[in-house]
Amino acid sequence: MEKFKVLKAVAAPLPLVNVDTDMIIPARFLKTIKRTGLGKSLFYAMRFDETGAEKPDFVLNKDAYRNSKILIAGDNFGCGSSREHAPWSLADFGIRCVIAPSFADIFYGNSFKNGILCITLPQAQVDMLSAKASTGNTAGGAFTVDLENGTITAPDGAVVTFSVDGTKRNNLLNGLDDIGITMQSADKIGAFEDKQRREQPWLYQSA
Repeated sequence: MEKFKVLKAVAAPLPLVNVDTDMIIPARFLKTIKRTGLGKSLFYAMRFDETGAEKPDFVLNKDAYRNSKILIAGDNFGCGSSREHAPWSLADFGIRCVIAPSFADIFYGNSFKNGILCITLPQAQVDMLSAKASTGNTAGGAFTVDLENGTITAPDGAVVTFSVDGTKRNNLLNGLDDIGITMQSADKIGAFEDKQRREQPWLYQSA
């Protein structure tokens, strides 16, 4: 998993409450277990019409936000079913950070496991950042999210501080997903297996 330390990127405002996982990635696109290729279906019903043409009013279809890597969202983001395809589609599109007043618990955990930083802030601060991402003089301007120092810097220089659970922060800073965390104990696992082979060899015999 890619390390997350400092992200400087465009932030797209999506001030909608209760954006569920079916809105993030509709169920008909869940036919794959691969983490790649899902970005094109992100927010499909909001991004495209029934013919597959882009809806020009949707934020990620606007020129200023097409390459956004930060999403400033509304309350209860990621609610609904527990599909891990939701963070997969966000990550495949290029979103590495979502800022919102609150997140659904399962989506929140899945996002960190897939390299996406979820930042929870008071509604007033989210509204302020969303407004700065939307206004003419900063629309499409770069925000800086510094995980090491816990700061978000808007294009106009305004700074907001945030905190993240220590374990999740450490895992993102070091690029550790569940497999990476397990592999940190590879020596201990190997030593246990060697001991077990000696003491219980029948466990390793072929049927």
